[in-house]
Amino acid sequence: MSRAESYDDTYTESQVIMTSVKIIAPFILTYGMFMSLHGADTPGGSFQGGAIIGVTVLMLAFAFGIEPTRRWLKNSFIVGLVTGGVTIFIATGLATIALGGNFLEYDQFTEAFGIAHYWGMEAIEVGGVALIVAGIVITLFFATAAGFTPERRENDGLETEVRDDD
Repeated sequence: MSRAESYDDTYTESQVIMTSVKIIAPFILTYGMFMSLHGADTPGGSFQGGAIIGVTVLMLAFAFGIEPTRRWLKNSFIVGLVTGGVTIFIATGLATIALGGNFLEYDQFTEAFGIAHYWGMEAIEVGGVALIVAGIVITLFFATAAGFTPERRENDGLETEVRDDD
């Protein structure tokens, strides 16, 4: 049996696990979102909330198979999570600079728009950090699950040819 064939049969369908995940996943996702939404004013925060949201996807992959989950959760969605989080983070910081403050100086929102500086922190916590962390956790899981087996080519240019010019 080749090494590639041994990885194909690692998934075993279990009705107990699948049913448990179907019941538990919405609650875990809700808890992760709760932690993300309360990241600025309670212990925990958006980093932990984003990690819990990402781990919910990992739990689904363990229950229903990694490849079906990877096909269901398209790469463009995961890239969108991370890109959206980075965009929100940078846009919030640049908005404070445009309003005459320093990068991520949330008091500028109070002076310019009359809203509490708290909402600038919420934008960073919920919109930025939670999305980035969830996307990175999912990406690292799928990358690790795919494995890394470099292909060796016969002549990749690194070998030197020995000549006998005598």
